[in-house]
Amino acid sequence: MNVFEVIKGDGPIVLAQPHGGTFLPSNVLTGLNARGQALADTDWHIARLYDGLLEGATIVRSNIHRYVIDANRDPMGTSLYPGQNTTSLCPLTDFDGQDIWLPGRAPSADEVEARRLTYHAPYHAALAEELDRVQATHGVAVLYDCHSIRSKIPFLFEGALPTFSIGTNGGTSCAPAIQDAVSARCEGASDFRTVVNGRFKGGWTTRHYGQPGMNVHAIQMELAQMAYMEEFPPWEYLPNRAARLQPILSDVLKSLDTLARSGALTTKGS
Repeated sequence: MNVFEVIKGDGPIVLAQPHGGTFLPSNVLTGLNARGQALADTDWHIARLYDGLLEGATIVRSNIHRYVIDANRDPMGTSLYPGQNTTSLCPLTDFDGQDIWLPGRAPSADEVEARRLTYHAPYHAALAEELDRVQATHGVAVLYDCHSIRSKIPFLFEGALPTFSIGTNGGTSCAPAIQDAVSARCEGASDFRTVVNGRFKGGWTTRHYGQPGMNVHAIQMELAQMAYMEEFPPWEYLPNRAARLQPILSDVLKSLDTLARSGALTTKGS
């Protein structure tokens, strides 16, 4: 099993998919309890949902499950949301706050470091390489970080999530035109709800790579899974629901592609 997969495109948009993978090395699989082995916190079907929505997009996706190591967490282990419930670089619990490891099998500090070197670092090296390649070609790169999550998780947030949770780290990870374009299209979809920089402001990927002054922009899209699938085992993909969502996502990506190609996102002299 490859740690990651890269599909090279010729356009200015890079889609990152860090949480759609389900692969577990044997030593990790045998250390998880039944709750952990259920893999409930997967970004189920995210590759299928985005497949073909933007011609020319580059895709970098992790094949490793987030219970091995979370590719969207700070490799130093710093919390993205201080004071709020969240999961760690190598999660000890699931999104419901329940243990996922058998007694004595949670990863040690040495194991966390080994996983960082084996899985986290190569994925991000590949992502950085693609952003550099795209920027060298177009003068600008736009990283769109693809995520999804169950719509109701009391341990992490109150109530139900909107369909679209857009994160730009408070507007610092991308040009205002990017946030405006994405939010305008989502808010214009009257059947769905949208929030910008709410509970999900963008993970480590968005915050680390988003450097608008250097012509690299990043935005995270967290989708409520109920908009395209069943939120319980066996986590069935629902094509009829997805078909209502995909045109909106396609329009979002096309608007970013147009912005990037127009030169509006390029800071001169960078």
